[in-house]
Amino acid sequence: MNSLIDKYNIPGPRYTSYPTVPYWDESTFSPEKWKESVIRSFNESNAEEGISIYIHLPFCEALCTFCACHKRITKQHSVEIPYLESVLKEWKLYLELFEEKPKLKELHLGGGTPTFFSPANLQTLLQGIFDTVDIAEHPEFSFEGHPNNTTREHLETLYDLGFRRVSFGVQDYDPKVQKAINRIQPFENVQRVTEWAKEIGYRGISHDLVFGLPHQTWEAMEHTIRKTLELKPDRLAFYSYAHVPWVKGVGQRGFDENDLPSGEEKRRLYEDGKKLLEDLGYIEVGMDHFSLEHDDLYQSLIQKKLHRNFMGYTSSNTQLMVGLGMSAISDSWYAFAQNVKTVEEYQKTVEEGEIPVVKGHILNEEDLIVRRHILNLMCQLETTFDVENSFPELDNAFEMLKEMENDDLVEIHDHQIKITEKGRAFTRNVAMVFDLRMMRNKPETRIFSMTI
Repeated sequence: MNSLIDKYNIPGPRYTSYPTVPYWDESTFSPEKWKESVIRSFNESNAEEGISIYIHLPFCEALCTFCACHKRITKQHSVEIPYLESVLKEWKLYLELFEEKPKLKELHLGGGTPTFFSPANLQTLLQGIFDTVDIAEHPEFSFEGHPNNTTREHLETLYDLGFRRVSFGVQDYDPKVQKAINRIQPFENVQRVTEWAKEIGYRGISHDLVFGLPHQTWEAMEHTIRKTLELKPDRLAFYSYAHVPWVKGVGQRGFDENDLPSGEEKRRLYEDGKKLLEDLGYIEVGMDHFSLEHDDLYQSLIQKKLHRNFMGYTSSNTQLMVGLGMSAISDSWYAFAQNVKTVEEYQKTVEEGEIPVVKGHILNEEDLIVRRHILNLMCQLETTFDVENSFPELDNAFEMLKEMENDDLVEIHDHQIKITEKGRAFTRNVAMVFDLRMMRNKPETRIFSMTI
């Protein structure tokens, strides 16, 4: 395995989209084309499946130095109401595009720190959304909670509004690691909010763990996993730390790169962590995710309904996902669009009556085909070619996969590719073989985190 790590540990995307953001073609994109794609997607899918909404709530009271998200650090809670008013104004701009009332299937509050906002202000925001939509029969409403500031009132308020899933960011319980990433968070805080969520009735409680953090050892990782398992969350995200200090604003400066585990050490964290999770009853779903058998994420895998988007893996899938808030990314299936990346510009643009997109990508026919293959690999660990409607370069991908087959990472049968159990750790590498845009324009500088 170590030789494979040396061979395949290269920079690569996480494929929450295809094309990936660095390869969006902005020359063919415009706000008007974005609106056209939203209208098309809405008209095709709203009546049957509904839409998804992602709301980016960017404020945090402190900077976690492992974080690569767009956020604003402040302790001034006076920012809450003006920001939420802007989010509702942005939503009204989207409503103007629709000829009928949207059916809301999925809603996620991400950050930043959604629980930075008071329960009362979150209720005002969400009620403002709910008053304009029909709620689907079995909606999936979820939010990210910071264990240090999530209150019982947060959990009760959101539960009463229909939320049944909550994800708590744990990362690691080792004090040395927590100090390096500026995330001091005792186990007792996580235990308290997890038990509250169970008492209130949440049926989908998730903990996020990260491997590859500075000063992380297997002994510390094992301790973190075993402490997590005392609380028995329904699902776990077991992420590889993405070290991208060159990206503006990520704040990954609280430690030296030499403090990070080596590729071999990091792979042990993953391999031994995965084995321990499986020994304790968790099942690997897609890439980086584990769940208990009863959880919707596992059930969607079995039913081949697992989906992946900018929110990560999800058990439900809608054709249209509208991203609201600073830096939020939307997906109409036919196009992607990202909002402006500062709070001030976001609020100014919305106030002027404009949907605040700053860049995007219109998918062409080739993009749509490649996107489907990469989604299949990321969600089902296999994909099949329609030879008649393929592109020559995709056929050439089989030749590139031969070496992976020799390494027992994939199995190739005619025009079908399956990722093996051994190959699951290299799923990103397999997907990269299909990434035609990256293949044609290999980056001259490093723009992605390492795959391992």
